[in-house]
Amino acid sequence: MDAVRVSALRERLAGTGWLEAVGGFAGSLRRSVERRGAGELLLVGTEAYEPWHLAAHLEDEAAWSAVPRLAPTLLRHRPPATAPTHLAHDLRRLTEAGRGATVLVVAPAAVGAPLLERVQDARRHGATVLALDGAGPVAPSTDGDLADPTDPADLAGLAHERLTVGTAAEEPFDLAQHLVSAAAGQPVGRRSALGRLAELAGRLASAPSLSRW
Repeated sequence: MDAVRVSALRERLAGTGWLEAVGGFAGSLRRSVERRGAGELLLVGTEAYEPWHLAAHLEDEAAWSAVPRLAPTLLRHRPPATAPTHLAHDLRRLTEAGRGATVLVVAPAAVGAPLLERVQDARRHGATVLALDGAGPVAPSTDGDLADPTDPADLAGLAHERLTVGTAAEEPFDLAQHLVSAAAGQPVGRRSALGRLAELAGRLASAPSLSRW
Protein backbone atom coordinates (compact mmCIF):
# COMPACT_ATOMS: atom_id res chain seq x y z
CA MET A 1 0.00 0.00 0.00
CA ASP A 2 1.55 3.31 -1.07
CA ALA A 3 1.59 6.55 0.92
CA VAL A 4 -1.07 8.23 -1.25
CA ARG A 5 -3.54 5.42 -0.63
CA VAL A 6 -2.74 5.38 3.08
CA SER A 7 -3.42 9.13 3.29
CA ALA A 8 -6.70 8.67 1.43
CA LEU A 9 -7.60 5.82 3.77
CA ARG A 10 -7.02 7.97 6.84
CA GLU A 11 -9.27 10.71 5.49
CA ARG A 12 -11.99 8.26 4.52
CA LEU A 13 -12.02 6.50 7.90
CA ALA A 14 -11.70 9.58 10.11
CA GLY A 15 -14.94 10.13 12.00
CA THR A 16 -16.49 6.79 11.01
CA GLY A 17 -15.65 5.00 14.24
CA TRP A 18 -13.90 2.27 12.26
CA LEU A 19 -10.39 2.96 13.57
CA GLU A 20 -11.68 3.03 17.13
CA ALA A 21 -13.47 -0.28 16.54
CA VAL A 22 -10.28 -1.85 15.19
CA GLY A 23 -8.31 -0.48 18.13
CA GLY A 24 -10.79 -1.90 20.62
CA PHE A 25 -10.78 -5.33 19.00
CA ALA A 26 -6.98 -5.41 18.76
CA GLY A 27 -6.74 -4.35 22.40
CA SER A 28 -8.96 -7.27 23.39
CA LEU A 29 -6.72 -9.62 21.43
CA ARG A 30 -3.61 -8.32 23.15
CA ARG A 31 -5.18 -8.45 26.61
CA SER A 32 -6.32 -12.01 26.00
CA VAL A 33 -2.82 -13.26 25.15
CA GLU A 34 -1.19 -11.24 27.95
CA ARG A 35 -3.54 -12.08 30.80
CA ARG A 36 -2.43 -14.25 33.67
CA GLY A 37 -2.61 -17.90 32.71
CA ALA A 38 -2.83 -17.11 28.99
CA GLY A 39 -2.05 -19.93 26.63
CA GLU A 40 -1.52 -20.08 22.90
CA LEU A 41 -3.19 -18.02 20.20
CA LEU A 42 -4.94 -20.29 17.70
CA LEU A 43 -5.68 -18.65 14.34
CA VAL A 44 -8.12 -20.32 11.98
CA GLY A 45 -9.92 -19.43 8.77
CA THR A 46 -12.57 -21.17 6.68
CA GLU A 47 -12.14 -24.08 4.30
CA ALA A 48 -11.87 -21.60 1.43
CA TYR A 49 -9.76 -18.96 3.19
CA GLU A 50 -6.59 -19.48 5.22
CA PRO A 51 -5.38 -16.28 6.96
CA TRP A 52 -1.71 -16.58 5.96
CA HIS A 53 -1.08 -12.84 5.92
CA LEU A 54 -2.55 -12.28 9.37
CA ALA A 55 -0.44 -15.14 10.74
CA ALA A 56 2.67 -13.53 9.27
CA HIS A 57 1.86 -10.05 10.56
CA LEU A 58 1.01 -11.27 14.05
CA GLU A 59 4.30 -13.16 14.20
CA ASP A 60 6.14 -10.00 13.15
CA GLU A 61 4.29 -7.94 15.77
CA ALA A 62 5.09 -10.54 18.43
CA ALA A 63 8.78 -10.06 17.69
CA TRP A 64 8.65 -6.25 17.45
CA SER A 65 6.53 -5.77 20.56
CA ALA A 66 8.15 -8.47 22.73
CA VAL A 67 4.75 -10.12 23.29
CA PRO A 68 5.58 -13.68 22.24
CA ARG A 69 2.04 -15.01 22.65
CA LEU A 70 0.88 -12.79 19.80
CA ALA A 71 2.65 -15.25 17.49
CA PRO A 72 -0.18 -17.57 16.42
CA THR A 73 -0.50 -21.24 15.68
CA LEU A 74 -2.20 -21.39 12.27
CA LEU A 75 -4.81 -24.15 12.10
CA ARG A 76 -5.71 -25.62 8.73
CA HIS A 77 -8.70 -27.65 7.61
CA ARG A 78 -6.70 -30.11 5.52
CA PRO A 79 -2.95 -29.67 5.92
CA PRO A 80 -1.03 -31.79 3.43
CA ALA A 81 1.13 -34.59 4.74
CA THR A 82 4.21 -32.79 3.40
CA ALA A 83 3.49 -29.51 5.26
CA PRO A 84 6.28 -28.22 7.54
CA THR A 85 5.65 -28.64 11.25
CA HIS A 86 4.40 -25.11 11.90
CA LEU A 87 1.87 -25.44 9.04
CA ALA A 88 0.64 -28.94 9.85
CA HIS A 89 -1.78 -28.19 12.70
CA ASP A 90 -5.39 -29.15 11.99
CA LEU A 91 -8.76 -28.41 13.61
CA ARG A 92 -8.26 -31.01 16.31
CA ARG A 93 -6.27 -28.36 18.17
CA LEU A 94 -9.54 -26.48 18.72
CA THR A 95 -11.12 -29.44 20.48
CA GLU A 96 -8.03 -29.66 22.69
CA ALA A 97 -7.94 -25.92 23.47
CA GLY A 98 -8.73 -25.13 27.07
CA ARG A 99 -8.88 -22.27 29.52
CA GLY A 100 -6.25 -19.68 28.72
CA ALA A 101 -6.25 -20.28 24.97
CA THR A 102 -7.38 -17.58 22.56
CA VAL A 103 -9.10 -18.60 19.33
CA LEU A 104 -9.16 -16.00 16.55
CA VAL A 105 -11.51 -16.94 13.70
CA VAL A 106 -11.01 -15.06 10.42
CA ALA A 107 -13.88 -15.54 7.99
CA PRO A 108 -14.60 -13.32 4.99
CA ALA A 109 -17.62 -15.54 4.19
CA ALA A 110 -19.86 -18.02 5.97
CA VAL A 111 -18.28 -20.43 8.43
CA GLY A 112 -19.13 -24.11 7.96
CA ALA A 113 -20.71 -26.23 10.68
CA PRO A 114 -17.62 -28.43 11.28
CA LEU A 115 -15.51 -25.39 12.20
CA LEU A 116 -18.29 -23.86 14.31
CA GLU A 117 -18.59 -27.09 16.26
CA ARG A 118 -14.83 -27.09 16.97
CA VAL A 119 -14.94 -23.45 18.04
CA GLN A 120 -17.88 -24.31 20.27
CA ASP A 121 -15.79 -27.05 21.90
CA ALA A 122 -12.97 -24.59 22.55
CA ARG A 123 -15.33 -22.07 24.13
CA ARG A 124 -16.94 -24.72 26.33
CA HIS A 125 -13.49 -25.64 27.60
CA GLY A 126 -12.76 -22.05 28.58
CA ALA A 127 -11.04 -20.55 25.53
CA THR A 128 -11.63 -16.93 24.58
CA VAL A 129 -13.12 -16.68 21.09
CA LEU A 130 -12.60 -13.62 18.88
CA ALA A 131 -13.99 -13.27 15.36
CA LEU A 132 -12.99 -11.07 12.42
CA ASP A 133 -15.48 -11.54 9.63
CA GLY A 134 -16.81 -9.98 6.47
CA ALA A 135 -20.51 -10.00 7.31
CA GLY A 136 -22.77 -7.35 8.72
CA PRO A 137 -22.15 -3.66 9.50
CA VAL A 138 -18.80 -2.21 10.51
CA ALA A 139 -19.15 -2.55 14.26
CA PRO A 140 -17.71 -4.75 17.01
CA SER A 141 -19.63 -6.50 19.74
CA THR A 142 -17.93 -6.10 23.08
CA ASP A 143 -20.34 -7.16 25.81
CA GLY A 144 -19.20 -10.80 25.88
CA ASP A 145 -22.84 -11.84 26.46
CA LEU A 146 -23.98 -12.98 23.07
CA ALA A 147 -26.25 -15.69 21.73
CA ASP A 148 -26.46 -19.09 23.38
CA PRO A 149 -22.98 -20.67 22.94
CA THR A 150 -24.58 -24.14 22.94
CA ASP A 151 -25.89 -23.40 19.44
CA PRO A 152 -23.01 -23.56 16.93
CA ALA A 153 -25.09 -22.22 14.05
CA ASP A 154 -23.75 -18.68 14.32
CA LEU A 155 -20.20 -17.39 14.70
CA ALA A 156 -21.53 -14.25 16.40
CA GLY A 157 -23.12 -16.46 19.02
CA LEU A 158 -19.81 -18.10 19.84
CA ALA A 159 -17.51 -15.07 19.81
CA HIS A 160 -16.80 -13.16 23.00
CA GLU A 161 -15.91 -10.25 20.75
CA ARG A 162 -16.47 -9.74 17.03
CA LEU A 163 -15.24 -7.21 14.49
CA THR A 164 -17.17 -7.13 11.24
CA VAL A 165 -15.61 -5.57 8.16
CA GLY A 166 -18.90 -5.28 6.29
CA THR A 167 -17.52 -6.78 3.08
CA ALA A 168 -15.61 -9.86 1.98
CA ALA A 169 -13.86 -7.92 -0.80
CA GLU A 170 -10.15 -8.78 -0.74
CA GLU A 171 -8.60 -5.33 -0.26
CA PRO A 172 -10.67 -4.01 2.69
CA PHE A 173 -10.64 -7.40 4.39
CA ASP A 174 -6.87 -7.65 4.09
CA LEU A 175 -6.53 -4.06 5.29
CA ALA A 176 -8.57 -4.84 8.40
CA GLN A 177 -6.18 -7.68 9.20
CA HIS A 178 -3.18 -5.39 8.72
CA LEU A 179 -4.62 -2.82 11.12
CA VAL A 180 -5.67 -5.36 13.74
CA SER A 181 -2.24 -7.00 13.81
CA ALA A 182 -0.41 -3.66 13.93
CA ALA A 183 -2.64 -2.31 16.68
CA ALA A 184 -2.31 -5.51 18.72
CA GLY A 185 1.44 -4.94 18.78
CA GLN A 186 1.05 -1.50 20.36
CA PRO A 187 0.70 -1.11 24.14
CA VAL A 188 -2.39 0.78 25.21
CA GLY A 189 -1.35 4.33 26.07
CA ARG A 190 -2.90 7.72 26.50
CA ARG A 191 -3.22 8.49 22.82
CA SER A 192 -6.65 8.10 21.27
CA ALA A 193 -7.44 4.99 19.28
CA LEU A 194 -7.93 7.18 16.22
CA GLY A 195 -4.47 8.72 16.46
CA ARG A 196 -2.83 5.40 17.19
CA LEU A 197 -4.52 3.59 14.30
CA ALA A 198 -3.93 6.46 11.88
CA GLU A 199 -0.23 6.23 12.67
CA LEU A 200 -0.30 2.46 12.29
CA ALA A 201 -2.04 2.74 8.93
CA GLY A 202 0.93 4.81 7.77
CA ARG A 203 3.28 1.97 8.66
CA LEU A 204 1.69 -0.16 5.95
CA ALA A 205 3.35 2.01 3.32
CA SER A 206 6.85 0.85 4.19
CA ALA A 207 6.88 -1.92 6.80
CA PRO A 208 9.04 -4.89 5.71
CA SER A 209 7.96 -8.47 6.14
CA LEU A 210 9.95 -10.56 8.58
CA SER A 211 7.88 -13.67 8.42
CA ARG A 212 8.56 -17.32 7.61
CA TRP A 213 5.06 -17.99 6.28
